[in-house]
Amino acid sequence: MHPIESTRAVTRWTTRTIPVFLVAAVSYATFVVVGRVCSTYLINKRGEVGAAIGILILYFIFLLLMVATYLRTVLTVLLDPGVVPLGPLAVERRKIARDNRKRGHQGNDLESQPYYGDPDSNPDSPGLEQFYTKDVFVCENDGRPKWCSECCNWKPDRAHHSSEINRCVLRMDHYCPWAGGMIGENSFKFFVQFTTYTACYCSIVLGATASSLRKQIREDSSIDPHYIPAIVLGAFFGLFTFLMTVTSMRYTFLNMTNVDELGARSKVYQLAVRVPRGTESTDKFTTVTYPLPKPGEATNGRVNGTARSRAVESRGSSPLPNQSSTSARDELATRTFAILKTEPGENPWNLGMRRNWQTVMGTNVFDWMLPIRRSPCVNHESHDSFYPMGPVLAAVVARYDLTHLAMVNGSGLEMKELGRGSKS
Repeated sequence: MHPIESTRAVTRWTTRTIPVFLVAAVSYATFVVVGRVCSTYLINKRGEVGAAIGILILYFIFLLLMVATYLRTVLTVLLDPGVVPLGPLAVERRKIARDNRKRGHQGNDLESQPYYGDPDSNPDSPGLEQFYTKDVFVCENDGRPKWCSECCNWKPDRAHHSSEINRCVLRMDHYCPWAGGMIGENSFKFFVQFTTYTACYCSIVLGATASSLRKQIREDSSIDPHYIPAIVLGAFFGLFTFLMTVTSMRYTFLNMTNVDELGARSKVYQLAVRVPRGTESTDKFTTVTYPLPKPGEATNGRVNGTARSRAVESRGSSPLPNQSSTSARDELATRTFAILKTEPGENPWNLGMRRNWQTVMGTNVFDWMLPIRRSPCVNHESHDSFYPMGPVLAAVVARYDLTHLAMVNGSGLEMKELGRGSKS
């Protein structure tokens, strides 16, 4: 699998150069803390063996954890950042662009390149089924999912297009050149661990060198010239990673991302919430029924629901037995959704601080501390929604007087619809 990197050459080379600088900084810090502080000063000069051993143990513990989480973050960011697959039209467009570059064309003539801005109007559009098999998903005014004109594909909930890597990223947070690329759903947990351990590592470096410098000043002895650069590096990276850790922890406890935070107070989400088949639009909400009808396909007058064709109804005759069973199966396969809106500033995915933490960091201490397993939120196999939704969803459903109809907790609706299907 090819690494997913920035589309900008300057950013790519900057991202590739930073690890060299980081290795140099850590190597120098190791030389200062292990060689100059612990060995030369504390052990040989002052005879404080116990203090030196304590510093060394803490130093190497946080060093190993920092390196492990950094490697895990970088590998995940480069190889599997959690991007939405490209649609067929986007694959074709990018292939044409690559061929033009090989032929020596600059590709600056935008009018010569095909552009597909409108959503796919095909009712059987690839990827559309993964939305209407859920009970809730984020939608547009017409009830269809959000569409990315660059990737030519439907965007799952909380996916955003990154101009930096030119791909849609699941639960996108930010582009981090220090970590090698885009921080998203697959890598956010490891990024939080990395910044946390780096802040702890820098505090050890800063504490060991600053305390030794203070002792040398009090003793009026010669000052080790390596202490000052180590203190500057420890303070700079320590403050930077500490602030990143605090910000990332805040997003974790709120179940938000850096992108979600932008305009959060005024942001309104439009949700397609599943209701029993045949539910009609009202003055409060509109409904949409999946699968969407094909162009020119006649329906029985519902908003866009598929049911028995008008030709059968006009003949006034009953369909053949095989046709009847097929129609019944088709009827059970249809799903109706009510299009509802949240209030400004409401976060449908806020599950409470404890569950928010668990969806990102895991359910046990080992998951919290070690960069082994990915976040539980990367699992999208639930039929309820792409990501678990909290009390806001129930509040939205109640505001539209749909509490008795909408499937909020995943129970009851199937039996209602099966009962209705058996009576018809």
